[in-house]
Amino acid sequence: MSEELSAAQRGKVRRLSQPRELAPDEEGGELNIIPFLDIIVNVLIFVLASVAVTFTTTIETTPPSSQSKGVRQEIKSTALNLTVLIVNEGFSLKASGGNVAPGCAGIGEGIAIEKVSGKYDFAALKKCAAKLKASNPDFDTERQVTLSANPGVAYQIVIDVMDHLRVKPQSKEAECAEGKTRGCLFDQIKFGVPR
Repeated sequence: MSEELSAAQRGKVRRLSQPRELAPDEEGGELNIIPFLDIIVNVLIFVLASVAVTFTTTIETTPPSSQSKGVRQEIKSTALNLTVLIVNEGFSLKASGGNVAPGCAGIGEGIAIEKVSGKYDFAALKKCAAKLKASNPDFDTERQVTLSANPGVAYQIVIDVMDHLRVKPQSKEAECAEGKTRGCLFDQIKFGVPR
């Protein structure tokens, strides 16, 4: 059985259930930071979503040096001064003695190593560079090669050429590690600018 509340009881319940305004001295010191956190989280998500993440790889190189124009100096050197040019038809090699002939057979004009089935022949490039380095005992200590490429050559081709010129054909990568030069072919790559 449920008893009904009297009018006085109902009035008291009504008074107690209604929120009352606090006097200025009774107000709590709580700070509502939830709206502020909502704004911060939304801004943070927007910033993270709009930032482009880029992963890059660095390769230590020596930039090309500028030479004085109009003055040509004769270089009397017993160095190989090998330059590899990556062109659309294959690889053109130049040394102190002149252009390397097709097939890496002496001095002559033309593309030293042509593409095979439309692809660059990296193994033939490595073999030719090793042959040129072994052609004179003065070239044994030479470790630098200049690399240049046509503007349309893919970046991966340049990296592959660098990898193949670094280690001798029968050597392993560990034999040309930092501080070891026994297995190195040309481990110092210098970039040249095509003219």
